Amino acid sequence: MKIGIVCPYDWDVPGGVQFHIRDLAEHLIKLGHEVSVLAPAEDESALPAYVVSAGRAVAVPYNGSVARLSFGILSAARVRRWLNDGRFDILHVHEPASPSLSMLAAWAASGPMVGTFHTSNPRSRAMIAASPILQPSLEKMSARIAVSEYARRTLVEHLGGDAVVIPNGVDVGFFAAAEPEPRWQGAALDGRPGTIGFIGRINEPRKGLPTLLAAMPRILAERPGVRLLVAGKGDEEEAVAGLSPEVRGQIEFLGMVSDQEKARLLRSVDLYVAPNTGGESFGIILVEAMSAGAPVLASDLDAFKQVLDGGAAGELFPVEDAAALADAAVRLLADPDRLVKLREAASRHVRRFDWETVGAEILSVYETVTDGMPPVAEDERVGWRERLGLRQ
Repeated sequence: MKIGIVCPYDWDVPGGVQFHIRDLAEHLIKLGHEVSVLAPAEDESALPAYVVSAGRAVAVPYNGSVARLSFGILSAARVRRWLNDGRFDILHVHEPASPSLSMLAAWAASGPMVGTFHTSNPRSRAMIAASPILQPSLEKMSARIAVSEYARRTLVEHLGGDAVVIPNGVDVGFFAAAEPEPRWQGAALDGRPGTIGFIGRINEPRKGLPTLLAAMPRILAERPGVRLLVAGKGDEEEAVAGLSPEVRGQIEFLGMVSDQEKARLLRSVDLYVAPNTGGESFGIILVEAMSAGAPVLASDLDAFKQVLDGGAAGELFPVEDAAALADAAVRLLADPDRLVKLREAASRHVRRFDWETVGAEILSVYETVTDGMPPVAEDERVGWRERLGLRQ
């Protein structure tokens, strides 16, 4: 099968949607399918062979974060050229409701098309306002996928229609087989588990690092010697500015880490904490942590509850409640038997998210919508300049 996948966000900047598309493409290629991914990218020399650059992206505030997107007449021309060159059996566009390559591709194409919706935003005025513009392209989609029940709910409430829920995928074996890194392991002064991990953008408020840092004085008071390892991009000095030197001394910033380093980090920590404050439709880092055997303590966002099987595969604390986070972390780090039980429960639950399962479900959708259909082609009815607000 010839599969065209459109990534809305800058390939050069790591993110959950990009990782999902990368892993999906590589899984499909391993199965023998021909895959091409169109994505914004500036450094073409660093792209995998299956990725086609649609040019540079620009930063746009989106869903509590900053997304790097491509949109406009030049991007539209690149989309058209890619579609005409590809002659795909199916087109798979991600986040087609964002002003991005995905929206342009959905406007431009006719034929078998699947849209995947990642965003969870219960009160998006922008999405409601844009609904009349989005409806023509959404109606052309043969099937819709949402990565969680909360992403599905956002779609239904803002744009209408429905979607099948297929979660983000993870190569469970990759994380499970990673070797722990001795320098990232350690114990508290009493010899019990003593290393906490966090991975995320340091200066992005919704990732919740301030909540975790606010909990550290209490954790260290109860569990002397505990270390916090922070992996991610951002201003490290600003993040710890309000903490005492004693607390700062127990926090180590690792900067950006590779996929291999991330897996080793998750295999090394005694507890992974996800203190996110909102804007999450899934929680891929929770699945990665569970795959690596790291017990998870996460804020009780609806999406995180679902990923953690309602709290059976990991523990939860109230969003932005640093005291509750500290209490839970202290209790768990003092109870190695509970940590073992969480690892065992997570290892069973995480199989649901392995690419062998998720990939088969996505392929089933592809096969359903391509059955007896001609290849994807450019929709000749679309007037690009008019649709983009420009004259012919």
